[in-house]
Amino acid sequence: MRAMTRRTGRTGVRPAATAIAAAVLFTSVQFTMAASASADESPSTPPGTESTQPPPEVDGNSPGLKLRDGATLAPAKVLPIISVVESEGGEERREDTSESVKFALQAEVLFGKDSSKLSGAANARIAEVAAEIEKQGAKKVRVFGFTDNLGSSAHGDVLSKQRAEAVHGVLEKELASAGITYEIRGYGEQFPIADNSDEEGRKKNRRVEVSFPRGEADSSQN
Repeated sequence: MRAMTRRTGRTGVRPAATAIAAAVLFTSVQFTMAASASADESPSTPPGTESTQPPPEVDGNSPGLKLRDGATLAPAKVLPIISVVESEGGEERREDTSESVKFALQAEVLFGKDSSKLSGAANARIAEVAAEIEKQGAKKVRVFGFTDNLGSSAHGDVLSKQRAEAVHGVLEKELASAGITYEIRGYGEQFPIADNSDEEGRKKNRRVEVSFPRGEADSSQN
């Protein structure tokens, strides 16, 4: 499994995709979700990490809406992704939505092959994620591990959990006084974000994701 990290100030980091959450009036007059990156048609986000923002209200009788005879409005949805920034080689990825921040760190930049022992450079990369957690004032942090579909499913489940725990160990040291509650899970080959049929896709699927609510510090002051 390979994980990704975001490193502030790294060269070669470019916007991979940017989308502003907005209403999109389609034939069905609905808010559309950004297309999932999963080539396996499986959910790309584990249960419990979906957006909790309520969909916008759309008045089906509004004179500004022109529907064909017999057409009806599809259920409204929220486009959650605000921006995605990925390193040139895809080793590090950051996703920002209106509600949360998620770092995806490819396993190869953190661990040796088939290992849950952090590499020498891993601590600095994870420390940068910790700095963003502190900046956002987050009190609940999810650390999820994932693998590709090679090898047995049972082995992937164990390895992905061990890698998530290793990343959690560094975060806990960096944020010891922050009073954070962690959720640590290993999902193995579940929830791929790329096609497992080639090495490039499997490389992206071997990852550790660290996600947390954004702006809790600001909201607590209101």
